[in-house]
Amino acid sequence: MPKVKTSRTKKRPEGFEEIEETLQEFTKKMKDAENDPHEGKRRVESLWPVFRIHHQRSRYVYDLYYKRKAISKELYEYCLKNGYADANLIAKWKKPGFEKLCCLRCIQSKDTNFGTTCICRVPKEKLEEEKVVECVHCGCRGCASSD
Repeated sequence: MPKVKTSRTKKRPEGFEEIEETLQEFTKKMKDAENDPHEGKRRVESLWPVFRIHHQRSRYVYDLYYKRKAISKELYEYCLKNGYADANLIAKWKKPGFEKLCCLRCIQSKDTNFGTTCICRVPKEKLEEEKVVECVHCGCRGCASSD
């Protein structure tokens, strides 16, 4: 018996048209970053642009909903459900001490040698002066909340 096609596509919430262009730009940048050649780079360096764009896109949706209150809750949840923003990263941004968190890998202790967080989470005043700190996971140069 053939499958019956039904249109169960949910309509986009009101106001999505206003942010759709910006989200499409992020999608285009993400595709470009994924397709960039990675010759001459370390293996982890080729993923850094992808992490940055992912952070920017999630921060854009977060700012629209929590800071500027420019979008509705329905539109915010639609963006989370359809992958326009990372719900886990946004959940961390709402907690004190994680307001500037760059990615979730920087707070996972299993990815480090000594079972601690990433070097980019250390406040800059605690580090040696003129020392450039760069995260191995995402290329961040410091996402501690006290910076």
